[in-house]
Amino acid sequence: MIAWSEVDTVMLDMDGTLLDLNFDNHFWKEFVPLRYAQLHDIDLQQAKQILEPRFKAMEGKLEWYCLDYWSEDLKLDIVGLKQEVAELIAVHPHVIEFLEAARAVGKRLLLVTNAHRDSLTLKMDKTCLQVFFDAIISSHDFGLAKEQAGFWQALQTSHVFEKQSALLVDDSLPVLRSAREFGLAHLVAVSKPDSRQPQRLVTEFPAIVDFRQLLPGLV
Repeated sequence: MIAWSEVDTVMLDMDGTLLDLNFDNHFWKEFVPLRYAQLHDIDLQQAKQILEPRFKAMEGKLEWYCLDYWSEDLKLDIVGLKQEVAELIAVHPHVIEFLEAARAVGKRLLLVTNAHRDSLTLKMDKTCLQVFFDAIISSHDFGLAKEQAGFWQALQTSHVFEKQSALLVDDSLPVLRSAREFGLAHLVAVSKPDSRQPQRLVTEFPAIVDFRQLLPGLV
């Protein structure tokens, strides 16, 4: 799938790519509505009906990923709530095998995520994946989500890389489209970001179910 001789920088998303998106889906679709319902003394279904359009309106924007924004907007301690369900944070199968192989052959590894730094810290503390990366970048560092015009240029300016020799693996199709528009040469989608949801049909980009599919030619 990948001509590894042509790749020197590997950029990897976190949620849904390295980590099981089940944590985030459960957190935002079930746990936050539950706590919102308790706060306002309404039932869970009412809470979901109130929150879903508010969440939808922020998709693709930096605010969607900003824990400070949602803590203020919802009057909930979002960081504290994440810690309450942190046992659900899990690394996808074969991710560590891939990271070890990529490092062993000298690839530069960048974790490039939209996650807020507080969420990033919690997940790195839980998984210890930070030891594999040359740099860990949050889109909040630039004030732009990965979907937004300008993010990839800002990233290239701060962490110099060549477009033609960079690979991005991400579960978000809007993010992959944004990277393609910028000119990244190697793009791979993750078609099963949530272990508890069916595999998605992805035709727009080369797609993997798990990281074993990227090992040929690397090891």
